[in-house]
Amino acid sequence: MLKLICPSQNYDWGKKGGSSEVAKLSTLNSGEAIDESLPYAELWMGTHPNCPAVLSGDQSTTLKAWIEKNPASLGDVVHGRWGAELPFLFKVLSVATALSIQAHPNKQLAEKLHADRPKVYKDDNHKPEMAVAISEFEALSGFVTTEELLEAFANIPELRATIGESTTARVEAAHKAGEDPKAPFKDAFTKLMTCDPAIVKDQIGSLVARLHAKQPDLSAKEQLVLRLQGQYPDDVGILSVYFLNLIVLQPGEAIFMAANEPHAYLSGECAEVMATSDNVVRAGLTPKLRDTDILCDMLTYNQGLPTLLKGDPRDACSKHYAPPFDEFEMDIIHLSANGSYTIPAAAGPSMLLVHKGAGSAQAAMPAQLSDLAEDPSAWNGPIKRGDIFFVAAGSSVKLEGHIAEDLTIMRCGCSSDIFK
Repeated sequence: MLKLICPSQNYDWGKKGGSSEVAKLSTLNSGEAIDESLPYAELWMGTHPNCPAVLSGDQSTTLKAWIEKNPASLGDVVHGRWGAELPFLFKVLSVATALSIQAHPNKQLAEKLHADRPKVYKDDNHKPEMAVAISEFEALSGFVTTEELLEAFANIPELRATIGESTTARVEAAHKAGEDPKAPFKDAFTKLMTCDPAIVKDQIGSLVARLHAKQPDLSAKEQLVLRLQGQYPDDVGILSVYFLNLIVLQPGEAIFMAANEPHAYLSGECAEVMATSDNVVRAGLTPKLRDTDILCDMLTYNQGLPTLLKGDPRDACSKHYAPPFDEFEMDIIHLSANGSYTIPAAAGPSMLLVHKGAGSAQAAMPAQLSDLAEDPSAWNGPIKRGDIFFVAAGSSVKLEGHIAEDLTIMRCGCSSDIFK
């Protein structure tokens, strides 16, 4: 088990200074003081070159470089499939303002985007992901049903005017005829996202004025429209909220996003795990590059609410989150004060984040990895909030809680299904 120092990202949408869970964890992990003027958006725990973890005992060595020298730490299955690479990336996010309307490409599209524009799409991997709420967490995820979209067309004249009568009529006609809704739904979303910005601005202005006059009797999406207008004035992404499901997760609840599914995180804090990639295709609510045509073309246009995961109890101390992806799964382990628990050995690597509390950890490694115990970053002993560890394949970890406080640990690893 190796102790790591993990960097954070200061994206504009992050929470400022000490209000950010990312900042709090980051300062405990690295020892660097919090800058109250900076937004702290993401804590990265993995091997991605954009923001790599380093060894605590030798901060000139990245975790990726260490793994390349010690590939047995991944286990045969993971090393055989993904090479000397950690296949998942673990993060904590602190969201103050909305992230972009976005989707992540599948493997085939990621390879094409990376080959065509490597400065924009910096790797060739897909990026399925899962978000587990730490606080109340608000997001847009997946498309609404055609019935809900038609209700929006009927009640929001500004949306209908932006898309155009002929396009909305095609959605209505296809629905009445019982036809596959995906093609007309795609046409309507594409028409919205590619609409003349002057028209978008006029219609959003009309909508916002109408909603201000309607206050305080506003729906959740109407309140969101006003909030987004304050964050990204006159942005077409404001109208896209009527195409997308508004989700509010409570702590411990999770959603997952496959490739080519639209989403946008809006507020709150979460733990996130994904395939090791930083590829994002954006089309709204962002000052960054927009690839609107690519986004509209790549989406699946599947409809309905996303699957909600609440964590399946493994035992009295842990909950297991298993989305349908090979690269990752998550466990949340909670020990009462003075409790004990052993994280069983997995056939692949794991990352551990001490999210709350303090205690101690003792790793038991398989015989073929016994030399790793001599590494300067190898750790057995006291652990506390903000500590982050890489656990080699085949290693179990015995946890002991502090006598006076509970201990919560988040563990990410590859899907257990790939080892069966």
